[in-house]
Amino acid sequence: MTEIAESQRFTRPGQERWVAPPEAVEVVTTDRVVVQGTPAGFWGSAWRQLRRKPLFLVSVAIILLVVLVAAFPSLFTGQDPRFCMVDNSLGSPSREHWFGYDLQGCDIYARTIYGARASVLTGIGATLLFLFVGGTLGALAGFYGGLLDSIVSRVSEIVYAIPLMLAAIVIMQLAGHRTIWVVIAILAAFTWPQVARTARAAVIAAKGNDYVLAATALGVSRFRILVRHVVPNAIGPVIVVTTISLGVFIVTEATLSFLGVGLPSTVVSWGADIAAGQRQLRAGSLILFYPATALALTVLGFIMLGDALRDALDPKERR
Repeated sequence: MTEIAESQRFTRPGQERWVAPPEAVEVVTTDRVVVQGTPAGFWGSAWRQLRRKPLFLVSVAIILLVVLVAAFPSLFTGQDPRFCMVDNSLGSPSREHWFGYDLQGCDIYARTIYGARASVLTGIGATLLFLFVGGTLGALAGFYGGLLDSIVSRVSEIVYAIPLMLAAIVIMQLAGHRTIWVVIAILAAFTWPQVARTARAAVIAAKGNDYVLAATALGVSRFRILVRHVVPNAIGPVIVVTTISLGVFIVTEATLSFLGVGLPSTVVSWGADIAAGQRQLRAGSLILFYPATALALTVLGFIMLGDALRDALDPKERR
C-alpha cells in the first residue's frame, strides 16, 4: 500500500487506478529477434527478390551455359564443324557423333556447338550498340528537353516506323561484305528508338525527384546530375528492355541466315543450319531440330531473364 501511495503521487488526478507496483506487471518474453542493420536500397531489395525466383535462376543457368559454349566450344566437342565427308551424308547418331551427320557429311553436334558463337556474338554486340546509342540519346533528350528532345523524338519516330526485318533484308542484299559487324550495325541502327523512348520516359520521371532539386541547389552541374543521380535511378526499365532485345537480336540474325541474306556460308550459324535441315525434313530427317532447339533455349533464357528483371525492378510489378 505504501508503494502504491508513493507511485500515485506522480500521476494526474483521476488516474490513480492505473498505477501498479512493478511486481504486479507480468513480463512476457518472446523468441522473435529484431535484427538491427542498414535498410536495403532499391538494388538490394531487387536482388533479394531475384535470388528467390526460380525463373531468374533457371534463365541465368541457361545463359551462362550458352555463353560458356560460345566462348569455349572446344570444351564441348573435339570435332571440326567445317570438316565434312560426303560418305557420312545423313549418317545416324553414334557414340562419337551424338547428333549424326547432315547432308554434306558434317558433324551436326559440332556445328550446333560452334553455331552458338556467331549468334551470341551478334546478339551481344547489337545489344551493346543499341544500348549505347538509344540509351544516350533518350537520356539526353529526356533530361534537357527543348529542341534536342524534339529532334530525337521525331527521328526516333521515323526510324521506329521502318520494319526491322524488311530493312535488314534490303541492306544485307546491297552490302558487299556480309560480316557479323555489318549485321550488328544494321540491327542497332533500326532498333535504337525502342530503348531511347524507354530511357527518355524513365529520365523524365526521375528528374522531378527531390534529390535532383537538392543537387541543383548545391550547385552541381546539370550533366553531373544526369550522370550521378538521374541515370542510376532510371536505368531499371532500360535494363529490362535491353535484356529482352538481346534475345530478339539472336532470332533476327538466325532469320536472316535462314533466308540466305545473313552471314556468309563460311560462318557456322544456327540459322544457316536450320535452313539446310529444312530441305531434309520431308525426307524424315530430324537434323533441323538440333540447331532449332539450341536457338529456342537461348532466346527463352533471355526472355525469362527479362521477365524476372521486370518484376524485380518495376515497383508496380512487385508482389
